[in-house]
Amino acid sequence: MTAPPPVSRATMRILSVFRPQRPGLPRDVKVMLAAAFLIALGFGLVAPVLPQFATTFDVGATAAAVIVSIFALMRLVFAPAGGALIGRLGERPVYVAGLLIVAVSTAACAFAQDYVQLLVFRGLGGVGSVMFTVASMALVVRLAPPESRGRVSGAYASAFLIGSVLGPVVGGLLAGFGLRVPFLCYAAALVLAAIVVQTQLSHTPSSARSSGDRAPAMRFAEALGDGAYRSALVSSFANGWATFGVRMATVPLFAVAALGAGPEAAGLALAVFAAGNAAALTFSGRLADSLGRKPMLITGLLVAGLATAAIGFTSHLGWFLAASAVAGVGSGLLGPAQQAAVADVIGNERSGGKVLAAYQMTSDIGAIAGPVLVGFLADQLGYGWAFGVTGGVLVLAAVCWSVTREPLKRIEG
Repeated sequence: MTAPPPVSRATMRILSVFRPQRPGLPRDVKVMLAAAFLIALGFGLVAPVLPQFATTFDVGATAAAVIVSIFALMRLVFAPAGGALIGRLGERPVYVAGLLIVAVSTAACAFAQDYVQLLVFRGLGGVGSVMFTVASMALVVRLAPPESRGRVSGAYASAFLIGSVLGPVVGGLLAGFGLRVPFLCYAAALVLAAIVVQTQLSHTPSSARSSGDRAPAMRFAEALGDGAYRSALVSSFANGWATFGVRMATVPLFAVAALGAGPEAAGLALAVFAAGNAAALTFSGRLADSLGRKPMLITGLLVAGLATAAIGFTSHLGWFLAASAVAGVGSGLLGPAQQAAVADVIGNERSGGKVLAAYQMTSDIGAIAGPVLVGFLADQLGYGWAFGVTGGVLVLAAVCWSVTREPLKRIEG
């Protein structure tokens, strides 16, 4: 029996790039992944039933939509305050407090007696949501080893994605017991996540343990002076516009109005987008750590941009679903690299509350403004222009990254 041929050095170098040997994830990162899964699972329980629950108070579709948008609006308004609290109190206290605020407000939604109460309770939930969102990003930035930031960001996104996919399925089943039940289950999931973080998470990386949960804060002006951070703001805005805004608000309308398909086609488009996203997340974080942030960001933005633009010109369901799946792959390619790039700018030694709050705000602004502007374009010029402009925003972000330094070099240098 002959021995297998030896592996060449060139092959070994290629393998080291695409399958780098990395140590296991730190225990604190695994705690954050478990909490992310619980949070996403709980949110998915409520998302499918929230508009329907609002209509039980004898309001129309517009008022029901306001219940959904008030949450995003309050997140946007209170993001700077969340960043300031992290600098004063530390990441973990703000994270746990935000989870508990959303838990209480969500449980209160289950007992709302009229539309105004539901609106107020849901709005308060947005305040807590931005607190734990920014705090969780800050914790991941400081807990992730510099050589594994892309991998950690990819794992965190995967945990959220899995919870988001399973949540609506479970929530639809729970709705059979009454529309108020999913809210109570979401509140319970948030309380459980808060307990997990409070009891299982060590305070911070060893470099900051001497001062508890607090570390020196990075000034926003300092971050803004870094071209990598400025490009991350642009790509965050573009990703919020396309992935969190247009995908949720305009793609379902296109499926019905342009393709003549039923609501199930929109559901399929969201499902194949999630599938493409999940497939890319299995390797994109590792490649961001080995190839660098820029190649993954530019590739992901171009793939997502071109596929999104193509959606507006599809006339058959099969091509529509294919373009949606490719857009999901592009989003999965850029996500971990984008968050890792911001982490590279901040570093493990400092708290990035205000810097991360601004980063989150750009995504929220894109998610709010994108559907409004794209809806106007669809009404005036057609869906081809609407999706073409959305794709153009993503391509423009890729151009910005093409003239920006490679953030990973700061770690290697």
